[in-house]
Amino acid sequence: MRGALGGKIFGFWAPALLLSLALASPAAAEKRVALVIGNSAYQNVTRLDNPRSDAVLMAETLAGLGFTLIGGRAQLDLDKPAMDTAVQNFGRQVQGADVALFYYAGHGVQVSGSNYLVPVSANPTREADVDFQMVDVNLVLRQMQGSGTRLNMVILDACRNNPFGARGLRASDGGLAQMRAPEGTLISYATQPGNVAQDGSDGHSPYTKALASTIRQAGLDIFQTFNQVGLAVKRETGGSQQPWVSSSPIDGTFYFVAPAAAPASPQVAVTPPPEPNLASSLRPDPDRISIRDTVLLRELSDRLYEHNFDPEPLDSKNGMRLAISKFQEKSSMTPTGEATEGVLTRLRKLDDLKPWASIVYNPDGDKWGMSWNHTSRRAAVDDAQNSCGASKCPKELSFYGKRCGAFAISGKSWSLVQRETVDRAREAALDECGKTGKSCRVIGAVCADGSGR
Repeated sequence: MRGALGGKIFGFWAPALLLSLALASPAAAEKRVALVIGNSAYQNVTRLDNPRSDAVLMAETLAGLGFTLIGGRAQLDLDKPAMDTAVQNFGRQVQGADVALFYYAGHGVQVSGSNYLVPVSANPTREADVDFQMVDVNLVLRQMQGSGTRLNMVILDACRNNPFGARGLRASDGGLAQMRAPEGTLISYATQPGNVAQDGSDGHSPYTKALASTIRQAGLDIFQTFNQVGLAVKRETGGSQQPWVSSSPIDGTFYFVAPAAAPASPQVAVTPPPEPNLASSLRPDPDRISIRDTVLLRELSDRLYEHNFDPEPLDSKNGMRLAISKFQEKSSMTPTGEATEGVLTRLRKLDDLKPWASIVYNPDGDKWGMSWNHTSRRAAVDDAQNSCGASKCPKELSFYGKRCGAFAISGKSWSLVQRETVDRAREAALDECGKTGKSCRVIGAVCADGSGR
């Protein structure tokens, strides 16, 4: 159970792969890039219940397997300019990568044999509109071609009923058209070409629910993975929906999670970050051994973030030093700020924090959002940010477990505060906001588990 609130401040309430390519003999970390998009809140056609939650689920699953995401999270409810920007950023970041993965959930249509992904702002009335208002899947494929990747994956949970069929877009057929997969590319459809997939009635589509579960299973190569997904969806839907895969020859054997025993012959495997390798390679004093590997550094940054220690971008002046120092102080370590094996090992041994809640605010645009009962900080922030629109909300208060937060505001000041109970959070937020002498009001308060609203 998850929830979110937010909107405009003044005017009361207004309804937020990294696939690791590793060689079988000494595995070297490779560059892996994924873009995850989920569109639900359509402005001119039927809204969809599940693509946003499907995209969040996929982003969280991929992140848990060591995937790096464009934008750091699922990209939700994008209009045409935002989708164009996301795809362009994806194309730039896959240059020189080993694996590129694109996932989309939302409306998708075929027009004159071509497949189009539908931004939330699309409102075509004739065939000539689609190139200007939608995103051709071939544009995504072209961003991958020539990038030097060993494997490209396009995953489309976008074969729902054509939302424009009754509005004059007669050239649009049901479902998506089959596409020819370029060299080194696998394209996975939620259902057979020309057929319609289900959106789902339990919070996720049958396809994405099966995919997120299956890619966590060790020892399945890429073709076994999608075969298992197809069988799971077929069983779930009583045979009415059968996923489809189009693939060109792919060099090597790829895994999302490698088998327990490495194959004897050289091959390429898709694996999560080498967590066991780090643990087994620790020297007598791991706190003195610096981490240089970029995949491990990304993992360290993500784990710090998920425990509410905010690192700066890796290429910034401080990077993770301040966040590591704060974590070391809390862990009764010498606050050196150094990224060491000891720091990462301690973070790995910590329990996952849950549930998470987040309150975000944009002082310039008077927008805010609030979410609760999420399994990770990143998911809570993403959900809260959905209320902020394209402008986003840079001010963030995230809290977990039994903590509660409150947001108070006046015409001249504001405050975001967390405390042990929602009543104490409300009182503290009013006190902090009222230091300017102006009367403040609490416009949002919640505990991480969703109580106290």
